[in-house]
Amino acid sequence: MFDSIAPDYDRLNHILSLGADRSWRKRSVNAVAYPDRPRRFLDLACGTGDYSLALARAMHPDSRITGVDISQGMLEIMKRKVLKNNLEDKITVINADALDLPFPDSSFDCVTIAFGIRNFQDRGAALREIFRVLDKGGKLMVLELSMPSNPILRWFYSLGFKTVAPLVGGRFSGNKAAYKYLPASVSAFPGKEEWTAFMRDCGYTSVTHRAFSLGICRMYIGIKE
Repeated sequence: MFDSIAPDYDRLNHILSLGADRSWRKRSVNAVAYPDRPRRFLDLACGTGDYSLALARAMHPDSRITGVDISQGMLEIMKRKVLKNNLEDKITVINADALDLPFPDSSFDCVTIAFGIRNFQDRGAALREIFRVLDKGGKLMVLELSMPSNPILRWFYSLGFKTVAPLVGGRFSGNKAAYKYLPASVSAFPGKEEWTAFMRDCGYTSVTHRAFSLGICRMYIGIKE
């Protein structure tokens, strides 16, 4: 599914979020920025690479980002972006499964997942695998779409999302089913209390939550002690 929508993925993200995805990305990058010293970053479910590129621009010049995704179609788009922006020395692109990462223990100082965790088949296994590759003191940052907490706003948002996403996404990408999946997957994702508790159950401490755009997007950060 993601291979099929890769060519139109970025454009549709901007259209469906009314451009807010850029702000969400920037604010979450600032929350994990380490400008003072080199850091090893893993951008998991990196897709077409927008988040990896944002990290590369914000971090210390000696920082390195490894982008991992299971969709080869998405990664082909990302590779072209990396070359276009002359970031081959900062960003490495790898096709791999989040449930079986090809890295030794304690390989990274920070792992980011932007708009991808809801698509994982086994989120618990993925969080434990991320915990394995994080170094002691490292951060996991999860940025994900969400349903607003306010019940009235939630109702209107859900109605519009379920109507607009398939219509617009289907017209531009030719895959209406993929954009029916989008609102369904967001609706099914755990709420903030459930997800923060889930991260703690998987071993992360000092788990924090921050809502963007009235809860349409949420950021979670946990630490490996």
